[in-house]
Amino acid sequence: MFFVGYCTPEDTPLVDEFGDLPKPPGCHPVPRALGVPAGAGGWAGPPVILGIFLVTVLGQMLSLFICGTAVTSQYLAEQFQVNTPMFQSFINYSLLLLVYTTMLAFRTGSLLQILKQRWWKYLLLGLADVEANYMIVKAYQYTTLTSVQLLDCFGIPVLMALSWFILRARYKLIHFIAVAVCLLGVGTMVGADILAGRQDTEGSDVVIGDVLVLLGASLYAISNVSEEYIVKNLSRVEFLGMVGLFGTIISGLQLAILEHKDIMKIQWNWKVALLFAAFALCMFGLYSFMPVVIKVTSATSVNLGILTADLYSLFFGLFLFYYKFSGLYILSFIVIMVGFILYCSTPTLTAEATTLPQPVSAGVDNAALKIEENDCETPAATVQFTRAETVVVSTN
Repeated sequence: MFFVGYCTPEDTPLVDEFGDLPKPPGCHPVPRALGVPAGAGGWAGPPVILGIFLVTVLGQMLSLFICGTAVTSQYLAEQFQVNTPMFQSFINYSLLLLVYTTMLAFRTGSLLQILKQRWWKYLLLGLADVEANYMIVKAYQYTTLTSVQLLDCFGIPVLMALSWFILRARYKLIHFIAVAVCLLGVGTMVGADILAGRQDTEGSDVVIGDVLVLLGASLYAISNVSEEYIVKNLSRVEFLGMVGLFGTIISGLQLAILEHKDIMKIQWNWKVALLFAAFALCMFGLYSFMPVVIKVTSATSVNLGILTADLYSLFFGLFLFYYKFSGLYILSFIVIMVGFILYCSTPTLTAEATTLPQPVSAGVDNAALKIEENDCETPAATVQFTRAETVVVSTN
């Protein structure tokens, strides 16, 4: 993410996005994203290291949320023979609907205006998100754990390609090296699984399972790129509200068709209810928190950071499911973290664009992305982003 510098006329005091701290007239440089190295026009010295540290911590918080969903799902499956991935997703989307869609509804005219202008786009986004979750979980019934772990990484190059064309991201050599390092860490983790005896059976139909993983990873990439565009140009609440609305409808229909019998077989008790609640809270936290992290980094860096989620699940599995420990797990964690930090240490470039996209509804949480204009006294401003991410401001 980047911010721009801005100028104010002599007779127009500037107020920041929180509505206080008026600034004097003149030109005001605004810092770039976290983790920008010295010499790139952003912060230098200790703030850069602190920025990278914060981004790393945020990424690992997301990994822990994912770990929570994986552990609770596996515990439900192994201890209580409950396999209802669509029902669990439905609970999450319903929570998003209750919280964020309701927030949109209470913004005057916001919800109806969004639905009127781009409902079909959010319908496709909700479909991609729901089916990505379902396909990855379904793939475990057909193929091996190793295949899922390896092929799920296919989403990263797809995500980078989509970011190149849709978000106009431009990568440096160090970014490709960082991705390769992260994938090397995933390979180390898979090797540790095999040596520790966690290699699954061959599965009932490996080809079907592998195809499901590839499709699910690609749909995740589409969802993540859309999420990055929306939270940086429109609103985090709009993204979560619309995903909650259409995700609830789609997952509810799919649930009624595919899992209604499985739900009837659940032997409810306080332990099962607690596991469902824990899964829902972890998934809700993941969906709520991920847009915040993407807004200050990028979808690609977030996906690299959450590669450690499987490792956290393995560490919990040592105590809950009696997995065998391997020192390669520690090594793979270190390798993935090195690749992630390497990726975040250098900002991606943005291709030249002549105008700044003006969303119809920017949302209250994206005030920093808007350029205010005085109706009569302030000339219109044009912002141009060049390949070096410098900002040129010209007036008509």
